[in-house]
Amino acid sequence: MPFDDSLPLREPELESRVESASCYWNPLRIEAMFPGDTEILEVTPRICISCSEFDWGVARSSGPGGQNVNKVNSKVMLRWPLLTSAGLPADVRERFVTAYKQRMTTGGELVLTSERFRDQPKNVSDCLEKLRELIQSVAMAPKTRRASKPSKASKRRRVESKRQRTEVKQRRQRPVLDDR
Repeated sequence: MPFDDSLPLREPELESRVESASCYWNPLRIEAMFPGDTEILEVTPRICISCSEFDWGVARSSGPGGQNVNKVNSKVMLRWPLLTSAGLPADVRERFVTAYKQRMTTGGELVLTSERFRDQPKNVSDCLEKLRELIQSVAMAPKTRRASKPSKASKRRRVESKRQRTEVKQRRQRPVLDDR
């Protein structure tokens, strides 16, 4: 039977579908664990992102986990269309796209996953923290480097140290004997 998102699901149908699927995106099931539409992710006072922009998904986590590893969807996936995000200033968006182009899809969505914990809510918090760190790394504009030239004193010190080094190396050589 094909899956239809428009139909409301009863709890038994929902549970059987969760167990049979490796990746489950139905918001009825996972709504309680993820930040609500009214919540805001504050990265800096200038950058505040509404959690309604995020699409959440869960999947089965890889690696060891005991008896529950094949039954529980603890891996969390966060999809964020940052190219259309209203909470991200244009200059930060440009720096983000330049720095993290490899993490984005061709459609301009950022995809983050977390399977560090065996608990879904902790993985949700971990995803949000990863996103906060990525944005903070590009939030400040890099300082432009101004070309400078060395001072006369520093040039003099450099030449003097080179001359001293030359003398040290000269003294290591065998003395030249003039027996003529």
